[in-house]
Parts: sequence; structure tokens; C-alpha cells
Amino acid sequence: MITGDHVTTAGAIASQLGIEGTALSGTEFAALSDDELGAQVEEIGVVARVAPEDKVRLVEKLKEKGHVVAMTGDGVNDAPALKRADIGVAMGITGTEVTKEAGDMILTDDNFATIVAAVEGGRAIYDNLMKYVRFQMITLGGFILLFLGAGIFDVADGIPLTPLQILWVNFAIDVLLAIGLGFDAAAPGLMRRRPRDANAPVIDRSLGMRLGFEALLMAVLALVIVAWGEERYALEVATTMGMTTLGLMHIVAALEAREPTETIFKRYTIENRRFVQLVGAALVLSLLVTTLSPLQRIFDTVALTAAQWGICMLGPIIYLAVTELGKLLDRRAGEQRPTPAPAEAKGVAT
Repeated sequence: MITGDHVTTAGAIASQLGIEGTALSGTEFAALSDDELGAQVEEIGVVARVAPEDKVRLVEKLKEKGHVVAMTGDGVNDAPALKRADIGVAMGITGTEVTKEAGDMILTDDNFATIVAAVEGGRAIYDNLMKYVRFQMITLGGFILLFLGAGIFDVADGIPLTPLQILWVNFAIDVLLAIGLGFDAAAPGLMRRRPRDANAPVIDRSLGMRLGFEALLMAVLALVIVAWGEERYALEVATTMGMTTLGLMHIVAALEAREPTETIFKRYTIENRRFVQLVGAALVLSLLVTTLSPLQRIFDTVALTAAQWGICMLGPIIYLAVTELGKLLDRRAGEQRPTPAPAEAKGVAT
């Protein structure tokens, strides 16, 4: 906390607010050398009666220590520090125009609690974006590997799905699931997660390997079912079974993509009514494309028997079991690893 009040008053208020650390006056703060400040900056809780350049110096030292720094302010003298901070938060009611221009976010109600709501909203948007990215990486990878495998092993003459069947899966199934993921409800415990490293890649090596494995698993399961259907039935039946299997696995993949390590067998899976409705619509469309005559003629599909539907269900069931097992192993491995020190977000207020 940086304030214009006397250091004794500021220290007493900080204590009531639960802000821990040493309380320094502006004179004491300015007297610290760069090395001394670097060693003590994480122990400082309050700085009273400081100059604008001292605020900038504090922000820069915290950033040097690897912290994510948020700076709030309303006066012209706060603008330089707001500009240097990772997130500059300006007051919308009492803040000057200069401060608002320098800030990244403006509190229109001047309520600090709004910052928490903004962080939660930002995390939810990023989390939903990552759900979509994980889902797309798996499904697109599955499509590519499916056709690659069909060409290598000469399954269905190298064409396990017709072009229109691919479009059906992409636009009738995947679009609904993508909308559900993009506008999904916030995951439980979102605000209890450790802050994300701003320099971390969107898909790290571990996540990339897992997504690649899931895409390969999806392709292998679909390819095996197409090959099985081709050997026992007509090619049209085999491609219909392949399209149905792939569509059902995409639905399971969307459910699994919502959380990278948590199981889908919990209340959160069915809490979002909109997402459940979209999944239900995708299931209905998977059924209609094999039963309605107009859709059969357009997409070269045929009606499947109960036994053939049972074979198609094996793909998503196996995919679900393997994915859940992988998540279980990840959770257990995470419990055994030592917990790293959290990357705290340091807040500097005036």
C-alpha cells in the first residue's frame, strides 16, 4: 500500500486490512540503494508519503523479482506507475483523465472489489479459450491422422469419410460443441488456481504430447471401426459407422476438454444447462443423419442396426476410459510433486 498518509497511520490501517510487511516512510524508501531495495522489496507492506518516481521504482523492482504487478491510482502523479505496471487500474469517478489514459482498466464504480470480479471474468474467458483450443487440436489432429492411416493401410480406399461427411461432423457436431465450450460456465475453483506465467506458451510440451496422443487414439479407434465395417458390410455402411463413431468421440472430447486434469464424472459436467443442451443437440444430429432419408441421400449414409450402433459406441467408450485414466495418473503425479511457491500478484495502491 502506497499512501500519502503518515507512516504510523498507514501502518495501522494496513494492519486492519491484513496487509503484512514493513511500513516505511518515503524518505526511508528513497534512501535504500537498488541492491537493498531488491533484497527487501518483498518484505515491504506499506510505503507512506512517497514521490511519483518512488512508485515507479517500486513497481519496477517487483517486476524484476518476477511478480505480476497491479497498480491502482487516481491522481496525475500515479500515471507513470500505472503505465509501468503489468496492469494499471484507474479510478473512473475520482480519477483524472491522464490516469485513465495511462491505465489498462478503469473502475467505473471506484470499488476495489470490482478488480476481483474483473480478474475472475478474465480468467473465465481465457479458460474457455483454452477449452476450445484443446478440443480443436484433438479433433483436427484426429481427422488428419485418420486419413493418413487410411492411406497407409488402404482402409476404405484411403477415404474413410466422404467430403460431405467431414463437413457434417465439422459443422453439425463440432460447431455446436465449440459454441458450448466458448461460452461455458467458469470452472470450479478458477480463482484458487495459481497465476499463469505470462511468458508460458499456450500449449506446453506436456499438454501438446497429451493432445497428440488423444488425437492418435481417436484416429486409431475410428480407423479400426471403418476397417471392421468394410470387411463385413458395404463401404457405405463402413463410412457411416466411421462418421458416427468420430462424431460421438468428438462429443466425449468436448466434455473432456473442459478441464485438463479433472474427471467429467462430477456435478460441473451437467451444471451448465446451455452446454448440456448443445451436447444433446449434437447427439440428436448424430442419430438423424443416419435415419432421415433426405440426410442419407445428401451425406451417403445408411441406417445402422443395433449391433452396428453397439460397435460405434465402443470408440467413444474406449476413448473416454483411456482419457479418464490419463487424467487420474496426472492428478496422482501432481499430488506427489512438491508444490512450488506461488507466483503472487503484488498490488500497489494509493
